[in-house]
Amino acid sequence: MATLLFHVGRIAFRRRWLVTLLWVAVLGAVGFAAVKAPAAPDDGFAMPGIESQKAFDLLDQRFPGSGADGASARIVFIAPGGEKVTAAGNRATIEHLVTEAAEGPQVTGVADPFQAKAVSEDGSTAYATVSFKAPAADLTDAGKEHLERAVEQARDAGLTVEVGGDALATQPAAGGSAEVIGIAIAAVVLLVTFGSMAAAGLPLLTAIIGVAVSMTAIIALGSTFGLSLTSGTLASMLGLACGIDYALFVVSRYREERGKGRAPREAAAMAVGTAGSAVVFAGLTVVIALAGLSVVGIPMLTKMGLTAAGAVVVAVLICLTLVPALLGFWPDAVLARRVRKGGRPRRTRTDGAGTVQNAGSRWARMVVRHPLPVLLLGVVGLGALAVPAADLQLGMPGDEAKSTATTERRAYDALADGFGPGFNGPLTIVVDTKGAADPKAAATLISDRIAATDGIVSVSPARFNESGDAAILSATPSTSPTDARTIDLVKTIRAERPGTERESGATYEVTGSTAMNIDVAKRFQDALVPYLVVVVGLAIVLLLLVFRSLLVPLKAALGYLLSVLASLGVVVSVFQYGHGAELLGVEQTGPIMSMMPIFLVGIVFGLAMDYEVFLVSRIREAYVHGARPRQAIVSGFRTSARVVVAAALIMMAVFAGFVGADESMIKMIGFGLATAVLFDAFVVRMAIVPAVLALLGDRAWRLPRWLDRLLPGVDIEGEAITRKHPAPAAPSPVDQDDPEPVLSR
Repeated sequence: MATLLFHVGRIAFRRRWLVTLLWVAVLGAVGFAAVKAPAAPDDGFAMPGIESQKAFDLLDQRFPGSGADGASARIVFIAPGGEKVTAAGNRATIEHLVTEAAEGPQVTGVADPFQAKAVSEDGSTAYATVSFKAPAADLTDAGKEHLERAVEQARDAGLTVEVGGDALATQPAAGGSAEVIGIAIAAVVLLVTFGSMAAAGLPLLTAIIGVAVSMTAIIALGSTFGLSLTSGTLASMLGLACGIDYALFVVSRYREERGKGRAPREAAAMAVGTAGSAVVFAGLTVVIALAGLSVVGIPMLTKMGLTAAGAVVVAVLICLTLVPALLGFWPDAVLARRVRKGGRPRRTRTDGAGTVQNAGSRWARMVVRHPLPVLLLGVVGLGALAVPAADLQLGMPGDEAKSTATTERRAYDALADGFGPGFNGPLTIVVDTKGAADPKAAATLISDRIAATDGIVSVSPARFNESGDAAILSATPSTSPTDARTIDLVKTIRAERPGTERESGATYEVTGSTAMNIDVAKRFQDALVPYLVVVVGLAIVLLLLVFRSLLVPLKAALGYLLSVLASLGVVVSVFQYGHGAELLGVEQTGPIMSMMPIFLVGIVFGLAMDYEVFLVSRIREAYVHGARPRQAIVSGFRTSARVVVAAALIMMAVFAGFVGADESMIKMIGFGLATAVLFDAFVVRMAIVPAVLALLGDRAWRLPRWLDRLLPGVDIEGEAITRKHPAPAAPSPVDQDDPEPVLSR
């Protein structure tokens, strides 16, 4: 691999105009296709195989044209100061809105609150439901504006009017200004790391180009494959973070090779052959982990995983081709300013043997002197942070998790105050009466049994379809949709179903948004452990190939598990318990988003392997060349720790930028990933890894001979090209990556 990439880097450097124009053409082509492509459909949350989805499918089959998949708007009316919505003036205003809303385009009907008995007992609150033919993503601007005008007229008349549902739901930005701040922090980290504007700007430029290519491709293919900008949220997040980090590793290695006295073209080829090999391996692990999300069986999650995997592939390709091409245009611009101006080489701090010392080597030396205390402190600390993960509660946040600045959240709160906390999450009971002798009697029996269940406030009368072989019931719980008692209630209704079905002769399924969220959470929970086993097993196999060792992969996998569990525990502490939630703008705590643990397991796996490969490969390189185990650790940290730290800080900055999103799902993902990078890079890789390697000594690098013969050779360190293309006999004394001031012994 290293030899192939060496030639790729050399060709890209030499044919820089061609490579650059090719990427410009690719960006232009996908951009043109994105402009011409039709709008993508809204991301549905279909999940084949769960009861809630089966009930929705039965609804579509038995109630054709009912608009089960259509958008809806629940308009909530709140009477001003002590008045009632039933007062003559308020009632006239509400009825006028109902009439006006019913005349809007794409509207199938509006439920009058006074006829539908949708008025609270104290008369302070009422609601009207507007149903549309089309899903929310397919509503025309004319239809939305018509409803918005009707709502504004009611507000002008003195009523407080809030709108829930998905028809007029606000579409929050992915990251907003906080995302820009994250990119700015990444730029500062790059500038401090390299001491050169060009060296800092090149990774940012190539990463932005990669994200632009990925996102425009998603838009261009959106209507064909059902992709939306929601599907691309993870792609933009990982594409930007990985794009910066991968380019950072290549540029850093280029500067190092130039410091050894290599010519620019040879240095670029060497950088792509060595650091590029690690980039390919690291990118492959991320892609495999993301593509593996498809095994969960949720179409939306599959789309998010595959689009993000595509963005990482683009980031890798740009790193291997466009980065060396741009280096070819300005071969000296990425070097430190002192070197570009031909200044005197600075003297560096050395140890007694004349070996150059920097912050990374001094840190590693401290760890290898006290490996056991460092190991215990790291493991105990992460273990303590992981404890809350044992109380993990999964769910899907709804309007209750939105900011109170949104009308959807205010509508949710008003309905909960006026009609009870369970009103926002009614259970829909779909009854199949084909096997019943008396369909109406069967539906009545089922309704009575469900109404008698503890925790049910009311059950609506059965509504039959035209053929009379199916009916719909709506059961209102006494507790909110995210309450643990509501989950128990759904389980109870389903557990009592067999006896009721035998007695009535009909069958029924429980669905609705609340039941759907419960089923989705269960599916994710069941998939988490198998997915974790697959990912950890994959990590061990891949690292076994790279490091030719049994204990190093095992150590890496256990460290990865520690960082994942610790970050998940912190997420539970903030978003479920509410500790420090206000600092992140989290206004409502509750269950953790169902897909969050899966995301952490998959994405952190890729990132952890990034740092493991870039750090430990340099340690192994020193060990293979004759250094003693502890000396190899110090040597590896001297050459790679600074770049790994910079890469981790950039990752954290980019992910933390998404904490500024309005949508709680994106906020939670950004916070969880930033926390996971913090733990994995700075605690596991920078502390636990050297401590374990120091304790293991030579045993860390042992591999049975029979297994060594079976494993294919993977030259991540680029030993083959290093032997074939050795550095000049008299390398430059300038240490490009040493940030230390001028010091002498």
